[in-house]
Amino acid sequence: MDTLPPPPDFPATELVFRTDAYQTEAEALALGAHNGLLVLDRTLFYPASGGQPSDSGTLSRADGRELPVSDMKYLDPAKTIVGIVLPPEEEAAGWVGQKVTMRLDFARRLKLMRMHSALHLLSVALPYPVTGGSIGTEDGRLDFDIPDAGLDKDDLTAKLNALIDRNAAITDRWITDAELDANPGLVKTMSVKPPRGAGKVRLVEIAGTGAEPLDLQPCGGTHVRNTSEIGPMVVTNIEKKGKQNRRVRIAFA
Repeated sequence: MDTLPPPPDFPATELVFRTDAYQTEAEALALGAHNGLLVLDRTLFYPASGGQPSDSGTLSRADGRELPVSDMKYLDPAKTIVGIVLPPEEEAAGWVGQKVTMRLDFARRLKLMRMHSALHLLSVALPYPVTGGSIGTEDGRLDFDIPDAGLDKDDLTAKLNALIDRNAAITDRWITDAELDANPGLVKTMSVKPPRGAGKVRLVEIAGTGAEPLDLQPCGGTHVRNTSEIGPMVVTNIEKKGKQNRRVRIAFA
């Protein structure tokens, strides 16, 4: 996660994508600019973090001026201050103080949501510590700390699609930092830790049978509402990346 020191006068950004990952348009107020970033009071766009890239879309103002959006950054992840990276030729002054309309490239967002949710299920199919990962619109990958190889692409593909076919609900909830400290096993990723400092941590849950979830882990990303929305997946490659590290890549079938 790329971050910059925030100026002290910006309030926390309202993260619209956390309230509804399917919302495609929203209004906002441009509060100010900092280090080439335009800071809004709320954002529809997901800022790059946790292996998930920034959303894309457009920002427009009342006079018809439109700005492409393709890169977002956290100025302060604990306070969730988010800024839009302005193109070099764009003057921030023309936007500050303006009411703007955010429009999301939802086709791209939906692919990222589907892939992100599929990678959570991959971590269920392979219950090993995760050492890295990346989410793309066509494929994604997780790196696992696996002491022994012997993974089979076809077998793993079958396991992953069986999990997808459960039609399980995907929801989120919040716990305190103290609750996370008391349950360190919730954190599967060894390289990416959940943001701390805000006093609470978001959990993404994939429903299981009965009271026991199929998957439950800290995550700030966007997800589909049900595993059935992911669609068929295929394991395209299993690569050895070290003595105990295996990189598993998946794609939409």
